Amino acid sequence: MKKQWNTYLPPVCAALGVLALGGTSFVCAGLERGAAADHIGMAVMLAALALLALFLLRLEGCGRDALLAMLLPVGAAMLVRALCLDCVTDDFSDFLSPWYSYFKANGGFAAMAGSVGDYNIPYLYFIAAISYLDAPDLYLYKLFSILWDVLLAWGCFRLVRSLGRERQGSAAPLIAFGTALLLPTVVLNGAYWAQCDVIYGALAIHAAALALEGRGKVSVALMALAFSFKLQAIFVLPLWGVLWLAKRVKFRELWVFPLTYLAIVLPAAALGKPWKDILGVYFQQVGEYPRLVLNAPSAYQFIPYGVEVDQTLASALGIAAAGLLVLALLALGWRLRGRMSRETAMAAAVVLCLGVPFFLPRMHERYFFLADVFTLCWACASPRRVPAAVLAEGASLASYLVFLRLKFNCVLRLGGFTFVMALEALAVLAALALAVWELAKEAKTDLRRNPA
Repeated sequence: MKKQWNTYLPPVCAALGVLALGGTSFVCAGLERGAAADHIGMAVMLAALALLALFLLRLEGCGRDALLAMLLPVGAAMLVRALCLDCVTDDFSDFLSPWYSYFKANGGFAAMAGSVGDYNIPYLYFIAAISYLDAPDLYLYKLFSILWDVLLAWGCFRLVRSLGRERQGSAAPLIAFGTALLLPTVVLNGAYWAQCDVIYGALAIHAAALALEGRGKVSVALMALAFSFKLQAIFVLPLWGVLWLAKRVKFRELWVFPLTYLAIVLPAAALGKPWKDILGVYFQQVGEYPRLVLNAPSAYQFIPYGVEVDQTLASALGIAAAGLLVLALLALGWRLRGRMSRETAMAAAVVLCLGVPFFLPRMHERYFFLADVFTLCWACASPRRVPAAVLAEGASLASYLVFLRLKFNCVLRLGGFTFVMALEALAVLAALALAVWELAKEAKTDLRRNPA
């Protein structure tokens, strides 16, 4: 029976995947924006991205049956994204579309010298590039994010394989690949919302996989690229300090970070963009939103809604808590120098992705994107970590829905106080507690296996 199942499953999945891709083309034919040529172009591009996904799996050594089976999640992922293409949010209307219009009206890359947007240089390069095209800007933004969705899934495959290197023939990397493509927050972030958190998320996942494989220089370079796209890459960036103290990354390899960042921003400076704008973009972002929390499932959701607090003090306490968490992990790296396993390093990454945005003030709902994808990889590598991944993704998705629906999911009233997102915050706190527990067990195992 098992042999028959293995014989018929791949072609059945492949047939369903082809049907899903056919549905993708049908949906694209009915898109609202642009002309028929634009609709055909979108169908072709989504089909090409599906082929890219399969090519990347083949590149990683997946055989014929695995590729046929993966046609189903890949095809379903493209169909779901096609259904999201016409969705427009306020972020697109108020920010992304006007930025595109600015570049289009001011000569594309020539407009780099001006002051537009609050995103960093690499994403402005992208906007400048697409401003030369006549296709609807909404679809161009979303296609770029969908491309990175595929690269994210590839990174998840590689990271899970690195964690389970002793289990040859395991389906876990393939499960990670397919699940990453269909993870609700991944789909909503790019294909629906036209956001780009998947870019730094994918780069961070690939960087972590390379770090675990001992390829320090390339790993650090990818983290520099991730940081150059979005400041939120800083949530997991301390992992490389932990790995250096644990002697898994060499100090000379860390110098690749500033050199890579400098190479990324130099073209913008050559195009006339002032250095104060290039280097000050993240300082501008930090001061842009004065509220303690912006729909994120963070510790500040435990403050009753409408209750006045000293925001300066509350922010300072949160920053101090996040700083103490990072210092504790750095101390653990020093304690485990020469003995830190891949499993312990991964657990430290998960603790950072969950803990740092949980404690920091001024967090948006999207800032747990790294937690979503790192916990996914963690769970695929070991089923006992599934509860942490479910809690993290559930809280993150619920936070997305608060923003997208403009309505809280579950309002609690306790003792005369109102809490609007306490359940989401509790879920993240529980996931963080599970991650810390797993990290402590892995570290203890490392010390017992390799005593000083």
